[in-house]
Amino acid sequence: MTIAEKIRTIASAARQAAIALAKLPTPAKNELLGNMAMALINNAPHLIEENRRDLEAGEKKGLSSAMLDRLMLNEVRIKAMADGLREVAALPDPVGEVTRMWKRPNELMVGKMRIPLGVIGIIYEARPNVTADAAALCLKAGNAVILRGGSEAIYSNLAIARILGGEIEKAGLPAAALSVIPFTEREAVLEMLRQEESIDLIIPRGGESLIRFVVEHSKIPVIKHYKGVCHVFVDASAEFTMAERIVVNGKTQRPGVCNALETLLIHKDIAETFIPRISETLGNLQVELRGDDCFRQFNPAATPATEEDWHAEYLDLILACRVVDDLDEAVAHINRYGSLHTEAIVTSDYAAAQRFIREVNSSTVLVNASTRFADGNQLGLGAEIGISTTKLHSFGPMGLEDLTTTKFIVYGDGQIRQ
Repeated sequence: MTIAEKIRTIASAARQAAIALAKLPTPAKNELLGNMAMALINNAPHLIEENRRDLEAGEKKGLSSAMLDRLMLNEVRIKAMADGLREVAALPDPVGEVTRMWKRPNELMVGKMRIPLGVIGIIYEARPNVTADAAALCLKAGNAVILRGGSEAIYSNLAIARILGGEIEKAGLPAAALSVIPFTEREAVLEMLRQEESIDLIIPRGGESLIRFVVEHSKIPVIKHYKGVCHVFVDASAEFTMAERIVVNGKTQRPGVCNALETLLIHKDIAETFIPRISETLGNLQVELRGDDCFRQFNPAATPATEEDWHAEYLDLILACRVVDDLDEAVAHINRYGSLHTEAIVTSDYAAAQRFIREVNSSTVLVNASTRFADGNQLGLGAEIGISTTKLHSFGPMGLEDLTTTKFIVYGDGQIRQ
């Protein structure tokens, strides 16, 4: 069987499995997820051994230390995957929820009910934990899932899928409810993206180049998230200690993630006092600052910022800094240069906070909190399937509810249309 034939077979089987999953009652789904969690713990030595094969191959390929760290599984990370499965089991099941009901003049009762999307394809890079997270969220929402991980994690992903798939079969469900593409060739991705008759949605998780490749070649709707150019605006009324903590956390806790802070905007009225303070703090943390002319008046050591810096997702200890005249200019800068990901304001002015929330056009907007909270788990969604920076069909961190759609349901008593 060729790669293309195998992919078509996987996709077709997933379509049939989705029919069975859509009917699965909530207690059965929760029990399955609990059994999956326990199976991961019980098979930790095997997972670590398979993961070692990926790590050894990655070292030979010259993968960076950061990439190898994302790839690595140990007992702590396996337990975290198992905990994620249990957390999803504990979440309310959105399937079957009637979100709205209204009566028509002819006494028809019309409503909207949540239903699974069907089959979800997820394409991701070297993060084996995504295999478990994605499986948990898709199955709880009644969807079959087809996973295509990066070649760097092929042994880890297949091992996780075998363990979770064994519990699916024990539950009497089709094995195709969870499938991992076993091929590392790019041809497998391209063929997967052609299966519009079997796959309902594609979610790519990874760098901008991966997502653009998927969007360019897919015949299936794609949830897009190109990059995270996240901003913090320190308003004139901001409390400096709070602002400093938020900026430091956003930039330095994990600089290589999509919700890390990339651009700092500072109100001109506090520039003279706040810029030296935040510059010293960030300098002590080895953060390179790139500032506009006004910023550099108060920190001459900063590198001059260019137009490219306002567009940049550094994913590193680099921060673009600009002084703005007021809230209007801050919002205008964000709406021009932002990537619709995450923005925050630090302020003591309630009216300014409310304006910022209304006028900033990004998927997550925070008041007096770090951009690092733009995460499904941190926002109470359980394990996150991804982040969407497009407004159809979801916007922002995606949890269980975002893996469903709605259908109309109508209750009548013999009505006919005149």
